[in-house]
Amino acid sequence: MTVARLSPGLCSVTLRALSPADVVSVAAAGQLELIEWGADVHVPVGDLGRGREVRARTEDAGLEVCSYGSYYGRAETTAFEPVLATAIALGAPRIRVWAGAQGSAGTDAAARARVVAELRAAAELAAAAGVELGLEYHPNTLTDTAASTLALLSEVGRGLVTYWQPPVGEPDAEALNSLRAVLGQMVTVHVFSWWPARERLPLAAREQFWRDVCGQLATKAQRSVMPMLLEFVPDDDPAALRRDATTLRELIAATQDASLDERRDPSGKDGA
Repeated sequence: MTVARLSPGLCSVTLRALSPADVVSVAAAGQLELIEWGADVHVPVGDLGRGREVRARTEDAGLEVCSYGSYYGRAETTAFEPVLATAIALGAPRIRVWAGAQGSAGTDAAARARVVAELRAAAELAAAAGVELGLEYHPNTLTDTAASTLALLSEVGRGLVTYWQPPVGEPDAEALNSLRAVLGQMVTVHVFSWWPARERLPLAAREQFWRDVCGQLATKAQRSVMPMLLEFVPDDDPAALRRDATTLRELIAATQDASLDERRDPSGKDGA
C-alpha cells in the first residue's frame, strides 16, 4: 500500500486583511508548509512584480507556493493568458480555476460546452508552460457534485484535475462518498469546518470527519503528496488559523503514523 504524504498549508484568502508578509508570518508560526496565494487581494492578475515578490517572501520563510488561487472561469474573469503569466511569476505549479458560475442542474448543453471549451483551451496553454489546472469544487458551478465534476474532467481531457472540499451542509457520510468518488483525479483539499451550514467552527469541532478524510487521502489518493489547505477560519482571525493549524498537523501526524503501521506485518517488517 502506498501512503500519500499529507502536507498542511493555507489559502491566503483566509487572511485577506493581512499583507503577504503577515500571511507568511502566520503560516510559518503555525508550522505550515504550503500557501495557495489568492488572485483577489494578495497577488492580483497581471501584477508580475507582486508575484515575484510574494514568491521570494514565501520561499525565504521555508514555505512553498503550492498554487495560484485564481477566479478564471467565473464571469468576472475572461482572459487566461494574464492569469498564467502571474502564476509563472509566482512560481505556482498549479492554478485553481472555476467551472462557470451556475450549478450543473441549471446549465444547458450549450453553456456547458462553452465552459468545456474555455477550460480545454486554458489547460493546453498551461500544459505548454508546465502548469497544471485544478478545478474549484464548489456549489453553483459545474463541480457542485462528484458526478458532474467527473463528467467535466472527462469532457475537457488532459491537463485538468480537481480540488475537493466538503459540500456545505452535507452529512459526513455523503461528503466522504463525494471525496471517494473524485479521489482518483484530485490534487488538493480545502480544509474548514462549516456546520450545519455556513457557520464557521474550529476545525476540531468536526475532528472525526477530518480524521476520516485524512485516512482516505493517505491510503487512496493517487498523488504522492496531497496538500491540505486551511480556508475560512472563524472571524478570519489569525489566532484561529494558528489553532486550526495545530489541529490539522495533529490529525495529519496521527494519520500518517497509523497508515505506516498498516504497511507493517506483525514482525515489524514492511509488508509486501
